[in-house]
Amino acid sequence: MKRRLLVSVLPIALLAGCGDKAEDEAAGDAMDPASEQALNDELMTDPDLAGRNEANAALSGTGNAAIPNIDKSPRAIEAARSRAAELVGGHSKLTSAPAAKALGDDAAPSAAMVAAARAAVAPGDANCGDRVKYTSAWAAKLPAAFPVYPRGNTQEAAGTDEGDCALRVVSFLTPVALDEVMAFYSTRAKSAGYSVEHVTSAGDNILSGTKGSSAYVVYGRRLPEGVTEIDLVTTE
Repeated sequence: MKRRLLVSVLPIALLAGCGDKAEDEAAGDAMDPASEQALNDELMTDPDLAGRNEANAALSGTGNAAIPNIDKSPRAIEAARSRAAELVGGHSKLTSAPAAKALGDDAAPSAAMVAAARAAVAPGDANCGDRVKYTSAWAAKLPAAFPVYPRGNTQEAAGTDEGDCALRVVSFLTPVALDEVMAFYSTRAKSAGYSVEHVTSAGDNILSGTKGSSAYVVYGRRLPEGVTEIDLVTTE
């Protein structure tokens, strides 16, 4: 049985945008047929295969594709928070994500969201999504600015460095509150020189931004089980 990996949700970001009208127009001009096809194709993965790499079980905490029994104790949450603060230079450096803008069904995408959503497309119109390999080891190969949140439990990861591609897609769970996790990624992005946009769409909080030709998208949601689920896409 197969299910969607993160890249399949990228078109959600294209349904609506933030920023000014000039950005929206630029975003529309940036799209081309090859990009649109890559963005609308579902990147599928077999969770049985994705979870089979037991050598990387330490990254996922379980070594399989099932949702684990995550440690949600106050001690575990505080340990994750403390490490997150260290990674941004201290608690005083950790700032909240910008206020989220709710996206309407007919809103146009901004330039930053289009660029981030094009993470599956490389120069020369190569569809990097077709080249990804599935192993939790990719969670350890994310760009330095966007690591898995401390003590996060990786559920699925894929990536490729083939040709001009530098694509990473990682899904993980953490007991830390959603707003704290989004604050971490917003702070990391700003510190690394990336732009930061924050919107809500289809029940997700979405951070996205660019720096030159590099881009990221962070999708976050709070699950009924009392954990935060994050889907992270990066390209360099």
